[in-house]
Amino acid sequence: MLDQPSKVPLIDIAKVSRSFKKGSGSDVVVLDDVDLAISGGEIVGLLGRSGSGKSTLLRIIAGLIEPSAGKALWRGEPIDGPPPGISMVFQSFALFPWLTVLQNVELGLEAQRVERAERRERALAAIDLIGLGGFENAYPKELSGGMRQRVGFARALVVHPDLLLMDEPFSALDVLTAETLRTDMIDLWMEGRLPIKSVLIVTHNIEEAVLMCDRILVFSSNPGRVARELKVDLPHPRNRLDPAFRQLVETIYALMTKRPEPLLPAAAGVGESGVGMSLNAVSTNLMAGLIEALAGPPYDGRADLPDLAGALQLEADELFHLGETLQLLGLASLSEGDILLTEAGKRFAGLETDERKKLFAGQLIAHVPLIGLILRVLNERPSHAAPAARFRNELEDHMSESYAEETLEAAIAWSRYAELFSYDEQSETFSLEEAE
Repeated sequence: MLDQPSKVPLIDIAKVSRSFKKGSGSDVVVLDDVDLAISGGEIVGLLGRSGSGKSTLLRIIAGLIEPSAGKALWRGEPIDGPPPGISMVFQSFALFPWLTVLQNVELGLEAQRVERAERRERALAAIDLIGLGGFENAYPKELSGGMRQRVGFARALVVHPDLLLMDEPFSALDVLTAETLRTDMIDLWMEGRLPIKSVLIVTHNIEEAVLMCDRILVFSSNPGRVARELKVDLPHPRNRLDPAFRQLVETIYALMTKRPEPLLPAAAGVGESGVGMSLNAVSTNLMAGLIEALAGPPYDGRADLPDLAGALQLEADELFHLGETLQLLGLASLSEGDILLTEAGKRFAGLETDERKKLFAGQLIAHVPLIGLILRVLNERPSHAAPAARFRNELEDHMSESYAEETLEAAIAWSRYAELFSYDEQSETFSLEEAE
């Protein structure tokens, strides 16, 4: 039997915010005013886009970082360092390659100073539970990716935690292996064989969240906030083709493509020039491919995002990045879980390569302030050249270093395709010389 929710939650997160310093010395707000309570007997999912702060919240709960504001409680007490009773499964396998499966699984018990005989007994039981019996003496290099992640699960379960934290634990696996491991975990949970009270899983995979979770918190981005909490009343095992399952997936897609209210420039933090808008480094080939797919049958310019993700075998996060980039460039729009080609997008689909580049160049200049700034600076300078640092520093006044780097990479790649300017990787210099 699963534990029933208790009156005192295992985790109580109230009004939690978390910010980090930017290059300019000001703060980037990653999480803002987040509330979350987890009781025994439930699997809770944190679902959102990359950069929505889900993993940051997980690390606050694990006691690895502190909130900038608000309170984070474990069994009613403030979290101060890693709480006893919490284990974590990471996205990467995070195994020690020089240790056997058994030795890797025993590590947590060794840290708790459990006697050797009991340590071995519990580790072997966890290895057998997770389906790796017979591989106790194997080394990580001898195991497949799915088997290595099973070792990660065994290592987390062997300490019998009250709360198991999972940070995108299936994302590094191939589709079939991930599905098998998800199914095994749910079966063990429903049978009451997992030595845990609750699970908190971070994911950006919408169907994964609906398959596994009792509750789903949908996060918005920049900063991360809980946009909606959804209860999943579907019985296990869940069928992806069940109309109720599909409807919930559709609802979440619609929530995650809902455009926020527009902000004034000062409130948006993009500065007067607008260059503080972060860009996803999406390939122009992928953009062109998606436009072509949307323009042709059966979509004819409009597609349902869940159907499109399945047809193109794209993760929701990949499709969102693509769709939002096309929306930013005025080539498509996202609305209530659908993607629609604009008139410019439809024209792009019907053009030859050179004409596509000209149309794309016009969309960049019209919709991406950073590219307009780079062109203006290059035209104003007698040398028609400028170092990347000049623009990187300005971007870091509005965003973190990693986002600034990705934004600059996107601007470079898109402008090379459009033949607006060139960029020399060695000298890190922009110029108006003919793009190579």
